[in-house]
Amino acid sequence: MPKIVNAEVRRQEVVEAVWRIIAVDGLERASLREVADEAGLAVGSVRHYFAGSEELLTYSFARVIDSIVARLERALPALQQHPPASPAHREAVLTLLSELLPLDEQRAVEACVWMAFRNAARIREFLAPEADRSHREVAALMGRVVTTLVAAGASEDTLVVEAERLLATLDGLCLHAMLQPGWMTAAMCLDVMERHLDGLEG
Repeated sequence: MPKIVNAEVRRQEVVEAVWRIIAVDGLERASLREVADEAGLAVGSVRHYFAGSEELLTYSFARVIDSIVARLERALPALQQHPPASPAHREAVLTLLSELLPLDEQRAVEACVWMAFRNAARIREFLAPEADRSHREVAALMGRVVTTLVAAGASEDTLVVEAERLLATLDGLCLHAMLQPGWMTAAMCLDVMERHLDGLEG
């Protein structure tokens, strides 16, 4: 009796093949044929789940955003469990922010893929809606983090600017850690984040 393949499981396997290719060789290599080879499938099998390369890449971008945002959202409730400025609150903030940094294999692959798609969206119009969603959702979460760090009564403009500054710091750390892993280690990333949080809480 033929084995029944779960469509969502197979689509995720194809997406993970896309991610692996991008992490090692860049987005330009993520053609249907290369993805099929990486996933151990025939090109026709990939086309069964994705009509073409644009649909495959858009879906792969969406899934990496969803994965990152889900990790951030899982870490968010811990911020509400401790009083602001307490050591436990600081630890919860660092844990959440670390989900955006390439501090282990999974986060490194996803960070690399996320950055590659965001960069490609500048010139591949079909990726632009997901790039916009990516920024909106992550920036909104950074805003929620910032509201637990900035002094009560801060203006909305201040909160928006601080959320963007925090996100820009994380983007820079993420890129630096991927390009210079020997220097920008996990410990160094966390030290930089500690200094940034000192400025926010001050």
